[in-house]
Amino acid sequence: MTEFLADAAETLFVDAPSARFAYRRLGRPNGLPLVMAMRLRGTIDHWDPAFLDALSANREVIIFDNRGINLSTGTPASSIAEMAEGLIEFTTALGLRKFDLFGWSMGGMVVATAALARPELVGHLVFSGSTPGIIEGQPMAPAKVWQIAGRGTNTEEDFLFLFYPETESGVSHGRSQLERLRTRLHVSEAVVSAEASAASIEAIRAFGAGVFDRLPELTIPVLIGVGLHDVMAPPYSSIQAVSQLSRGKLVVYSDAGHGFLFQYHADYAGEVNSFLGW
Repeated sequence: MTEFLADAAETLFVDAPSARFAYRRLGRPNGLPLVMAMRLRGTIDHWDPAFLDALSANREVIIFDNRGINLSTGTPASSIAEMAEGLIEFTTALGLRKFDLFGWSMGGMVVATAALARPELVGHLVFSGSTPGIIEGQPMAPAKVWQIAGRGTNTEEDFLFLFYPETESGVSHGRSQLERLRTRLHVSEAVVSAEASAASIEAIRAFGAGVFDRLPELTIPVLIGVGLHDVMAPPYSSIQAVSQLSRGKLVVYSDAGHGFLFQYHADYAGEVNSFLGW
């Protein structure tokens, strides 16, 4: 048994030209659906159900595995542009004519790239714990981060280091989030294959300057969320990105890291829903 509606959502599949995509629909249709793109080595079972429930209380939320990830077929993408193409292929297969986009970590790079490639499809963009590209003066992730993130498997302590600040509050929130994930993961034991993980790491490293210089092209509203102590994606470039946007908003959590959206799941979901008009 679980207290979260997201844990009961059925896994569905849709066929597209290059893959059969696995996905879940949460909430109920009401305006534009919110399509969510996941982090490196994450699957549809790695979204925090408390966060999903809060986001989908009054609107439809769609989560999916991109090509070659977990339950979806196809070849794993080795560039962020290819991942953005996968996202667009998936939404086209679902028959979505317009939608809002939410990306976390690597998923933020993907949704920003997709929004620039097909701006007519996107109503709002939410960019969380990510980077639009490397810029001059930007702090980089410590070497320890990639040493841990690149391991074949990660322990609970690895997860806490990568996603939460080393404070009593941060560690407590991290352990609570891990507990919330157990309902799905205990059954699915979902993991991203070594091949797909390697391709994703290659994509992130090749992203480089990314789309930072193209941000002024975005005329849609953009919400950027960061945890101030994010060791995975130091927030400097994301904070600087707001100055490049015509309709940008920044939300910063001080005692938080890469997993700030789950550490403060109710508050950040409220920020997102308010921004999206809910």
